[in-house]
This record gives sequence, C-alpha cells and structure tokens, in this order.
Amino acid sequence: MVSTDDLRVGVLGYGIAGAVFHAPLIAATPGLRLSAVVTANPERQSALRARHPEARVLDSAEDLFAARDEFDLVVVATPNRTHVPLTLTAIEAGLPVVVDKPFAPSADQARLLATRAAAAGVPLTVFQNRRWDNDFLTLRKLLDHGRLGRVHRFESRFERWAPTPWDNWRELPGAEEAGGILFDLGAHLVDQALQLFGPVTSVYAEMGQVRGGVQVDDDAFVALTHQDGTRSHLWMSALAAQLGPRFRVLGDQAGYTKFGLDPQEDAMAAGGVPGSPGWGTEVQSAWGQLGVGAESVPLQTEPGAYQDFYAAVVAALRTGAPLPVQPAEAIAALEIIEAAKRSAETREPVVVTA
Repeated sequence: MVSTDDLRVGVLGYGIAGAVFHAPLIAATPGLRLSAVVTANPERQSALRARHPEARVLDSAEDLFAARDEFDLVVVATPNRTHVPLTLTAIEAGLPVVVDKPFAPSADQARLLATRAAAAGVPLTVFQNRRWDNDFLTLRKLLDHGRLGRVHRFESRFERWAPTPWDNWRELPGAEEAGGILFDLGAHLVDQALQLFGPVTSVYAEMGQVRGGVQVDDDAFVALTHQDGTRSHLWMSALAAQLGPRFRVLGDQAGYTKFGLDPQEDAMAAGGVPGSPGWGTEVQSAWGQLGVGAESVPLQTEPGAYQDFYAAVVAALRTGAPLPVQPAEAIAALEIIEAAKRSAETREPVVVTA
C-alpha cells in the first residue's frame, strides 16, 4: 500500500545509475524518501553512507524484498542482465517499479514485464532521463511552436572520447548483457527520435568495433525513416576524437544546431542537487544557433529538468496521473534497436511494421 507520508523508495544498485542519477534525484524530490539502497561493494557502501546517511545500506536484493512492506517504490539500477528478474520480483511483490534504461535486453522480455505489471495492476515505468535534457526540451519547444517549419532531417549524436574500454558490464558480449554502445547510448537517441517524430517505417544501421580489444559495438550509425517522412540520423561512438553537434535539425523554414551535453549529469556527479540556484541552466556560450545560414542567432537553452521524472512518478502513484514513460514506449525503442542490429548484420534496411 502507498503510505500517506513520503513514498519510501528502495534502490537496487549504486553504480553510475544509482549513485549519480537515481539516489540524488529521489533524495531531492518532494514526496519521496530514499529509504534503502542495495550494494554489496564496500567502497560504494561507504560513499552511500557519506552522501545519503538517511538511507539504509542493504547487501542484497533479497534483503530488500524480504522487507517489501517497508517500501512503496523500487528502482532497478543494476546491470542490464538483471533488469528482468529483479523487475519481475518487484511486480510479484506488488511494488511499483522504475527500471533504468534499457528496459530489458530484448523487446520480448520487455513485453513480458509490461504484461505482468498490467495483469498485477503494478505501476511500471522506465528511466529515460534524456527526455529532460536541456537541448531536447529546447528542441521540443521549437517544434511545438513551429519555428523550424516542416522538419525533414534530425541529426543527433552522443559521442565520447574513451579510447580505453571500460572495465564493466557495458563492454561484455552476450545477448543477456545488452552491452555495447547501441544499447547504452542508442537507447537515449532512439527514444528521443521517437518522441519527437513518431513511429518508424524503416531502419538502416552500421555498427563496428573501433577500439582494440573490445567485444561489443562501440561505434554505430542508425538511420530512421519516420511515418511522417522525417529522417533521423543517429550517431554514437566511444572513439570520437572530435565531437559533432549534439543536434542538427533541418526544417523548411529554419535550422537548429546545438553542441555539448546537458550539464546535469556532471553537476550531480559532483554532488549537486536539483533545486539549487541555477540548476539545469546553461552559459550563453553553449547556446545553440537558430535560423538560416549567416542570419542564425543564439537561442537560449531551456533549463534541464531531470527532477521532473520523479515528480511525475509521485503524481502517478498519488493521483493516478500518467507515468512519465510508458512501457510501450520503451518497447518501441527496443524494437528499433533490434531492427538496427539486423540491418547492420545484413547491410540492408529493415522494414518496421506497426
């Protein structure tokens, strides 16, 4: 049952997802209480106690589910291979669930989670935080107001310079791991493209391994043709020595080009919290350009607002408002990722049916 006080949240995992995103956002959201975090890593336990002394430290997921009556919400922020079993356990316990992206290692498994949650009447949502990036919010506002005209091409990049492979599960092969850059960064890019321009009719992709010793894709390009005719070109790379624009959006009246990443992740990694003065705002030198050619002008970037995700979760659990991300939306993105993998293998476009 949902309590009448703050909703008590248990977070599974305290790696990058749990430590940088979920725990700080939960702690900063009115109506939520960070009650417990599961991590067996001694260093992470120490870091957790230092930053969130109000939260209990639990050694295992079993410990959390054994105390299911003490929680109103569970967050799955663990490696991808554990998303499905942990989410199923939460659903069986009757606990609402937030699952970090990617929702599951496959669309079929994601459908299973959505079906089980619906049958049990358990709220289920997916943490697609990049919907609340400053550049995405700015672009959405431009589209809503028709400032670009009819958009015919959307270019989106999420690139890094990380020549040494990471020593974590993101670099592991195997379908159950959902490793590689297409699942990691592509899950954001595909979701944003679907949110902005709707369903897709065809997918073409190129994927490769460009760093020595890697076992998964670390460089990829995905081209989507949307039902409305818009083409989305998505790039993701771990070996980008020079970064391209984050967005380049071309319409029949104007274009919008934006470089750089939203500053919220770095701010939270450094200990910042939403609600502090100037949160989510960007310096003028980082603003994008709107217009045509030499007549383009700087456009102030909308403030980023990751905190809005968990505020929407509170509203959904308290008042029945819509969840911030519907499982069907996450399933659609996984279907595109799977089509992209097939396209890269065959070197042919893949037709997508609704």
